[in-house]
Amino acid sequence: MILLEGKKVSEEILAELKLRREKIADKIKLAIILVGDNEASEIYIKNKVKKCHKLDIDVDVYRLSVETKEEEVIDLIEKLNKDKEVTGILLQSPVPDNIDIIKCFNCIDYRKDIDGFSCISVGNLYLGQEKLVSCTPKGIIRLLDYYNIDLEGKNVCLINRSNIVGKPLFHLLLQRGATVTVCHSKTKNLSEHTKNADIVISAVGKPNFITSDMVKDGVIVIDVGISRVDGHVVGDVDFSNVSLKASYITPVPGGVGPMTVAMIMENILIAKEANK
Repeated sequence: MILLEGKKVSEEILAELKLRREKIADKIKLAIILVGDNEASEIYIKNKVKKCHKLDIDVDVYRLSVETKEEEVIDLIEKLNKDKEVTGILLQSPVPDNIDIIKCFNCIDYRKDIDGFSCISVGNLYLGQEKLVSCTPKGIIRLLDYYNIDLEGKNVCLINRSNIVGKPLFHLLLQRGATVTVCHSKTKNLSEHTKNADIVISAVGKPNFITSDMVKDGVIVIDVGISRVDGHVVGDVDFSNVSLKASYITPVPGGVGPMTVAMIMENILIAKEANK
């Protein structure tokens, strides 16, 4: 079994991005919008800010109260769209229920859409024009590429259909010649799909959701899930048992998470280089 070490790979990518950043004389700035006081979001933002500072990227974090109206969020986004000093904009999810996050994503200038969630970014991905691509799916592909895992002809079982992970990852896999089965909460007989898969990608958020009897020998397992159990961060996969059957597997933590942050940094530089 080979461990897909996202932490190690992300550090190599960040080192390359640092050299790439040094060739850009101009100032680069990321604007992060946080609505509400979600504890997990604060942790994610802290990590993003830390990585930005390592790459000499300025960060402005706009913290808005949970009572903030949708119109106020959109007004802020439009202000940041017009600000020539702002390279990229991130609207941290989740947002309060009174805010239509898709509407807000679509208000972000597609040239500053670091998360790749706007209709234009999604449309580019659909057409195979990978520019600013959703960071978690992009990070998964880069991790597989690093370990020379060829996707062409592989049967992939993807357990997630969200706009953030499942849907963009489906297109990235499809464009690389994989045969993709998308499963979700309504899927019947899930194990029939996972047992037939060369690669299982789970982003469910349920500890020990994927067990060893659900996968075949030699399977490649990508664990995107994050949960807390007894104060520890764990994934969707029963790692100790599934790893005995897997040829490759990601750890949690230290697998997909660091790759996501690295791809955010890469997208900021892509945005800067494209719009210079």
